[in-house]
Amino acid sequence: QVQLVESGGGLVQAGGSLGLSCAASGRTFRINGMGWFRQAPGKEREFVAAWNRGRTYYADSVKGRFTISRDYAKNTAYLQMNSLKPEETAVYYCAAKEGSGDYTQKSNYDYWGQGTQVTVSS
Repeated sequence: QVQLVESGGGLVQAGGSLGLSCAASGRTFRINGMGWFRQAPGKEREFVAAWNRGRTYYADSVKGRFTISRDYAKNTAYLQMNSLKPEETAVYYCAAKEGSGDYTQKSNYDYWGQGTQVTVSS
């Protein structure tokens, strides 16, 4: 099993920046890829960014503003978010997967963190 714990959420003004962390523990050698998703009230959980086999991928809406990275030594993944918008207010979830399925599909992820709230004020 793999456990994921997110941190770094909070309140930020529109146009500001925020960094999220996701610490993995347990059988981390099983992890093939990691991703970040978000879920706003009343909406479905959506893909934000992923690290998969050394490559990074982003939703079109965050390209150029968000950066995903991974520190193997610390078993931690990061999401740096810049130029945040009020509509990006959501609970942000870290996820990890063992397989090689589509990194944008939440159904392909095996482990999830508890989520961290990000609120962007206008």
